[in-house]
Amino acid sequence: MQLPKTARLVEVGPRDGLQNEQQPISVADKVQLVNDLSAAGLGYIEVGSFVSPKWVPQMAGSAEVFAQIEQRPGVTYAALTPNLKGFEAALGAGVREVAVFAAASEAFSKRNINCSIDDSLLRFEPLMAAAARHSVRVRGYISCVLGCPYEGAVDPSRVAEIAAELIGMGCYEVSLGDTIGVGTAGDTRRLIDAVSKRVPREQLAGHFHDTYGQALANIHAALLDGIAVFDSSVAGLGGCPYARGATGNVATEDVLYLLNGLGIDTGVDMQRLVSAGERICQVLGKDNGSRVARAMLARAMTSDG
Repeated sequence: MQLPKTARLVEVGPRDGLQNEQQPISVADKVQLVNDLSAAGLGYIEVGSFVSPKWVPQMAGSAEVFAQIEQRPGVTYAALTPNLKGFEAALGAGVREVAVFAAASEAFSKRNINCSIDDSLLRFEPLMAAAARHSVRVRGYISCVLGCPYEGAVDPSRVAEIAAELIGMGCYEVSLGDTIGVGTAGDTRRLIDAVSKRVPREQLAGHFHDTYGQALANIHAALLDGIAVFDSSVAGLGGCPYARGATGNVATEDVLYLLNGLGIDTGVDMQRLVSAGERICQVLGKDNGSRVARAMLARAMTSDG
């Protein structure tokens, strides 16, 4: 299969990235990050999550963030909404696209959201009905598609079954998440082969964590198998909570460098993206998790000197 000419990056740093940080992050800093990312040309930004601050304190203030960001024409500003209550809060904040998530592992589902996979899908039904009534688009996530911290290997046919259910419920796209980053390029191709028998490749996206350093290899494998949408996090924000000290989300800068090298257009400006990542890293007081950003920043410092 030929490589796609264009690809869409789904920027999850403001949500999936920041929610894994230990410290509270101000609304102003979140707004700045989202504005920086849209200025860099990212067309899809997951801004926040409408969940109880008791469970995810870093996502407190998502409604205020939505109210204050500069919403550019043509850019999707989405939110994660795990249930109907969260959806209604997002709707009240003017959100026009939301995401829901299920797991491909029973053990992970029970530990993470305290119910079985089937029960989690049932919980989405009222949310999906409300989204349809209000013409709000819904994107689906499936976690642990290439491995589970509790069960180990995951059957690709089970992932395919859940993906088909999410599409049947009304999700326009399903993102396949290697939550613990254990997958390899071969695993990725086998997974896509299995899932694409139930869901068209045009409705699938890849969400690869870099815990074992395989995210870019997996993205390249997915590209070769006809996938052209990838989730990523600026500066690699967000660790892997199931592997102490490990990296988590693949850095948007690193994915962009790969895509640029393959001649695949995304419409994203690398220099602005690197600046956005470095600014939020300075706010957080942490090192930039993107290898590309670190190399570019070091080169800029050398040439300035």
